[in-house]
Amino acid sequence: MVKIKMWSTNIDVLEDFVSKLVDIAKKSGVKVSGPIPLPTKKMTIRTLKLPHGEGKKKYEKWEMRVHKRLLYIAEDERVMKQLIRVRVPPEVWIEIEL
Repeated sequence: MVKIKMWSTNIDVLEDFVSKLVDIAKKSGVKVSGPIPLPTKKMTIRTLKLPHGEGKKKYEKWEMRVHKRLLYIAEDERVMKQLIRVRVPPEVWIEIEL
């Protein structure tokens, strides 16, 4: 089985990319397991709003979410060649483990 791990900050682009990979694998008749959603990582940063002067301190909150998906595909040379040809969007990071 080939393990494909994908993550992105944009959920719509990630879901579209994962569905393309699943469609390619299912059309070729290879066993597919997933996509398995992994926990979303939330990163938050609080900064002071300027100017805050002598009154109450006011904060701005910035948040970034990283969405992850895991996909297992049975090893097949023909399918792997097709998967390599798929264009990976710039917002998506991918890691393949054989």
